[in-house]
Amino acid sequence: MKALFFEAFQAPVRVTELPDPEPTADGVVIQVAAAGLCRSDWHGWMGHDSDVHLPHVPGHEFAGTIAALGKNVKNWQIGDRVTLPFSMGCGSCPQCRTGNQQICDDYYQPGFTGMGCFAEYVAVPYAEQNLVRLPDKLGFNAAAVLGCRFITAYRGIAVQGRLQGGDWVAVHACGGVGLSAIQIAKALGGRVVAVDIATDKLELAKKLGADRVLNASEIDQIPEAIREITGGGAQVSVDALGSTVTCINSIACLAKRGRHIQIGLMTGTHRTPAVPMGPVIAKELEIIGSHGMQAHAYPGMLQLITSGRINPKALLGQSISLEEAAAALMKMDDHDALGVTVIDRFR
Repeated sequence: MKALFFEAFQAPVRVTELPDPEPTADGVVIQVAAAGLCRSDWHGWMGHDSDVHLPHVPGHEFAGTIAALGKNVKNWQIGDRVTLPFSMGCGSCPQCRTGNQQICDDYYQPGFTGMGCFAEYVAVPYAEQNLVRLPDKLGFNAAAVLGCRFITAYRGIAVQGRLQGGDWVAVHACGGVGLSAIQIAKALGGRVVAVDIATDKLELAKKLGADRVLNASEIDQIPEAIREITGGGAQVSVDALGSTVTCINSIACLAKRGRHIQIGLMTGTHRTPAVPMGPVIAKELEIIGSHGMQAHAYPGMLQLITSGRINPKALLGQSISLEEAAAALMKMDDHDALGVTVIDRFR
């Protein structure tokens, strides 16, 4: 099979021929129809994630059809259209037994703990616990958006953020996570302030339902601007990027008893930001992480999609080939494309 491949961190990524994978006893092989190009893949290539071992095939967000079954897989068939969460639960650890497969003690992540989906085929274990059947009306490209950014935003807003109708939601950064959060917050009855430094991203945020947009390159005090718009602060605020500035702005813009949701990965010099604990105490704020979503929680999100209340297809940006993805992955830190870039041509 053809796959993107690198043998050292920050070394050139290239397309190469690798052996077709075989399924584990509890796993399947999926023929990849579409794969999302995510900033997390760039972090893996840079060497920011200790789960990545060399040599490596990146990619963790995808949809496709089952091409081969492990001997212990009973509830799936070759040809089934599927996707899956990027963090796959083992099904037997204490976290999985309480329904929290997204923080499994023995998790498997394609593109991180194992070979990823930037390839014609990808093998994944734990199939019974993690595969999600795709609705017929949901195409592969749109489905590829779900497995990381969309599900993380959905759980972050709906579950961790406990959004109520009428709540103000501040979304800091309008990449894939941020744009997903805007759609989801609006579908659940929220009012949204979107923040970014790129005019084109803010325009897309408005099209997806943001009530107000703020250009952080033109406004010195984003938290103050949000508090003014919302009449005292947002009830829920999301750092969808993972930088010291967006994290602190997200906390500082909250109303009393507001909830900060950290979705963007904090790496490098941003790994340990100085959290303003004074306001956290005085305002009884909540600081909450959100890491993916369990396969068993997909039905609620899929119902919103099939009913037309949210539309992951609206997040799609460029559609590229596997060859083009090699260059796109290496450029992600200095060229952030509008919308979600999807690889859908593998030959």
